[in-house]
Amino acid sequence: SLDDPEVYKLIGSGETTGVFQLESGGMRRLAKDLKPTKFTDISAMVALFRPGPMEWIPDFIAAKENPVKIKYLHPDLKPILAESYGIAVYQEQCMMIANSLAGYSMAEADKLRMAIGKKKPELMKKEKEKFITGCVKNLYSHTTAENIWGLIEKFVGYGFNKAHSASYALIAYQTAFMKAKYPVEFMTAVLAAESRATTGPARDDKMSQAVEECRRMKIKLLPPDINKSDVEFTIENDMIRFGLSAIKNVGTAAIDSILAAREKEGEFKTIYDFVARVDLQKVNIKTLESMIKAGAMDKFGKRSAMLVASPDIMENAHKERDKKESGQVGLFDDSDEGNTFHSLPEIEELTRDELLKFEKELLGFYLTEHPLTRLITDLAKKVSHRIYELTPSTRPIVTGGIVTQVKKIVTRAGNNEMAFVRINDLTGEVELIVFPKVYAKTRDLWVNDRIILVKGMAREKEDRMTVIVDDAKIYQKT
Repeated sequence: SLDDPEVYKLIGSGETTGVFQLESGGMRRLAKDLKPTKFTDISAMVALFRPGPMEWIPDFIAAKENPVKIKYLHPDLKPILAESYGIAVYQEQCMMIANSLAGYSMAEADKLRMAIGKKKPELMKKEKEKFITGCVKNLYSHTTAENIWGLIEKFVGYGFNKAHSASYALIAYQTAFMKAKYPVEFMTAVLAAESRATTGPARDDKMSQAVEECRRMKIKLLPPDINKSDVEFTIENDMIRFGLSAIKNVGTAAIDSILAAREKEGEFKTIYDFVARVDLQKVNIKTLESMIKAGAMDKFGKRSAMLVASPDIMENAHKERDKKESGQVGLFDDSDEGNTFHSLPEIEELTRDELLKFEKELLGFYLTEHPLTRLITDLAKKVSHRIYELTPSTRPIVTGGIVTQVKKIVTRAGNNEMAFVRINDLTGEVELIVFPKVYAKTRDLWVNDRIILVKGMAREKEDRMTVIVDDAKIYQKT
C-alpha cells in the first residue's frame, strides 16, 4: 500500500536526503509547506516543481490546506481535477476535459495537447473553434466554454505527463519508506551510492551531506579500519562502517590484496605485520600513507609516528621481500619476530585540527568531528539564518560557516577577479557569489577551512540557494 503515515511524516518534515526526487532544497521546502498525506500529493509535487507550473504551487498548497478555496469553472470539472485540488497539473487532465466536455476522442485530445504545446497561432485558432463548438453542442454555455479553453491553454503547455510523474513519485515513496523503516540500511546504501557516483567536489559535497544526515539521524559512523572494513560501507551492530574504497588513493587492486591477506591469516597485528603480508606492488607508499592519514591504522599507533616511519617501513619491507624471494631468511619470516622487533618512533601526535584536515583530504569530508562542532552554538548566535533556513530574501541576511571550496574567475567585461565560494554550517551548504567590487576588499578572506560570516541577499538559482555577498569577515569566537 502507499498510505503509511510514517512515510508522509518523513516527507513532510523535509528531511529527505537520499529520497529520490525530493532531496533538493526547493523540494524540501515544498514538502514542508504542502505536508503531503496521500500518494497523489507526491505525484503532483513532482509535476509542479518545474519552471512554469511552479507559479501554481501556492494555490495548490492553499487549496489542500483549505478545500473551501477550491473553485471549479464548472461542476463537471470536479471529477477530473479533484485529485489535484482544482488545478490542472497533468496533460492527461486537459485531454480528459476535452474528451468529457467537448466530445473529443482521446486521439483528438492528444492532437490538441500537441497543438497547444507547439504554440502555433493557426493551429490554436482552429482547435479553439473546435473545442468551443464541441462544448456548446454538449449544452455548455459559450462563456463557460471560453473560460475552460483558457484553462486548458494555460496549463497544457506546461502540464507534465501523469505516468512519468506517478513513476517518479512511486520511487520517491519507496525510498522514503526505506528511510523511515530501515534507516541504517538505507543510509548505508546512500553512502555507497554517493561514493561511487562521481568524483571531485560534487562527490565530496554529496558524501558530506550524507554524513551530516547520519549524524542528524543519530546513526553512528565508524571510520575505515584495516581489520574491520570491507570494500564498501557495511553495517556493524547498527552502526555504519566506512569501506576502504572510501579512502582516496586506495585502489581496487590494493584493497583486494589487503582483504585476501586478512582472510588468509587473520587480522593485522602491527603496521610491520601489514606490510609483510600484503602485495607491495599493489599497496605502495602513497596507499599506506593515505590509509594512515584516514585513520584506518589507528590501532597500530599514532598517525604522526606511522607517517614519519612509513618510508623506512616500506623500504625495509621491500628489502626483506627480496631476501625472502632469493631464499635468505629475513626479519619478516614465519616467526612472530616481525611483529615485535620493530617499534615506532616516540613522537607527539598531530593536533586535533591536523587530524581532521587529513580526514577531509583523504575522505573528502570530516568524519570523526567537524571543526565547527565546538563552535556551532556560538556561531548560531551571530547569524540571522542557518544555511538550511535560507529562502529567497528581499532584505539582507547574515549567515556563516566553514569555507569548503573557492573558485576564482576573471570577468569578461572588466577583466576583474571575483569568486564562487561554498560554505557549510553543519545544517547544509550554500554557494556564495562574490562580485568584483566586494571581492576586491575581501580577497584575503576566501581560504579553505576558514570560518567566516557573510552578509548579503539570498537568491534561488536553478533550485539551489545562493547568497550574493555584500560584506564578509572572519568569525571570532566570543
